[in-house]
Amino acid sequence: MLAAAARSGVVITGPANARNSVRIEQCCGCRAAVRKGARLVQAQASSSSSADGEERRKTEIRRTTRSWRMNSNGGSRAAGLTYKDAGVDIDAGAELVRRIAAMTPGIGGFGGLFPFGDSYLVAGTDGVGTKLKLAFDLDIHDTIGIDLVAMSVNDIVTSGAKPMFFLDYFATSRLDVDQAEQVIKGIVEGCKQSDCVLLGGETAEMPDFYAEGEYDLSGFAVGSVKKDALIDGKNIKVGDQIVGLASSGVHSNGFSLVRRVLAKSGATLRDPLPDADVTIGEALLAPTVIYVRQVLDILSRGGVKGIAHITGGGFTDNIPRVFPSGLGAHVKVGGWHVPPIFKWIQKAGGVEEAEMFRTFNMGIGMVLVVSPEAAEEIVSTSNNACILGHVVEGEGVTYGR
Repeated sequence: MLAAAARSGVVITGPANARNSVRIEQCCGCRAAVRKGARLVQAQASSSSSADGEERRKTEIRRTTRSWRMNSNGGSRAAGLTYKDAGVDIDAGAELVRRIAAMTPGIGGFGGLFPFGDSYLVAGTDGVGTKLKLAFDLDIHDTIGIDLVAMSVNDIVTSGAKPMFFLDYFATSRLDVDQAEQVIKGIVEGCKQSDCVLLGGETAEMPDFYAEGEYDLSGFAVGSVKKDALIDGKNIKVGDQIVGLASSGVHSNGFSLVRRVLAKSGATLRDPLPDADVTIGEALLAPTVIYVRQVLDILSRGGVKGIAHITGGGFTDNIPRVFPSGLGAHVKVGGWHVPPIFKWIQKAGGVEEAEMFRTFNMGIGMVLVVSPEAAEEIVSTSNNACILGHVVEGEGVTYGR
């Protein structure tokens, strides 16, 4: 298959079955190593890059020590719906990551690094999971492309990389040109928001493979960062501040659990969302925020040591991925606005708070670990930023009020 030939005339040769990633539905906390490509650093990398990659693997793929201390009365109860009940096993995904890492050392970041002169090319790939099911149900297709771009470019910007170009893959059983046009419209908008070029893509018509009117999407982004500007978390220390950037809602992870909650509750996508002026469907389909411009602007001011994109695995599994061994995060719950959609999911599904924080972004789509001085400046100059907590000795994430 000649990727991109269908729409741009750009021909990228290579075997059609070559794969840089393994797709897991709604993915685990270690999503990057599984879905984000990253097997790009191979024989071409220098021996020093290989050593750096090995250390990165040891740091980022270690199993997270999870601690849930919501209050002095004890931990969370084992009740209510879970992500695993909905068919997504985060621990199984983490185990697959461990096995992949044993075969291809050097993976584990939110994006894959490839040495290129005095820079790294940073690559990522992703989809939008079963959020597509909601787009099908509501017959709204012009924003799902924004989600597709966001999931990849938000990952690669965690390394400090500026996205350069994006490619997409659109597959369906029978091509509906009007529907596909709406999807691509969203992809174009996502590329505009992230200041990157839609370089091309592949449209695959596969009779009998998908249900009538349905399709699947994948996206691929490549960016670049100077080696001396790479954000890798190695300088994080106790006392550094953890700053969160607000999300627009659920973004593009956790929808297997969302759909299970919908089924259990008996609610429909067109029902009004409590404590909001939108429907449940409108809140759930809100496009993923693209943080590229804001993050790059913050980086230009200095003081940023690590960045985590909060996707599948939530706070609990994603924040620790940027820390050196022996350090963890203490998050003060209640210090930021949690959108009404999360409160509805928790109540309607009887989902425990610990499960919410390990599945959803809970209103924070991007986390930056920064110096105390940088934290003050970021919060004072951004209308969507807040201090979530601080870096502590230990591993994993602890929660307090």
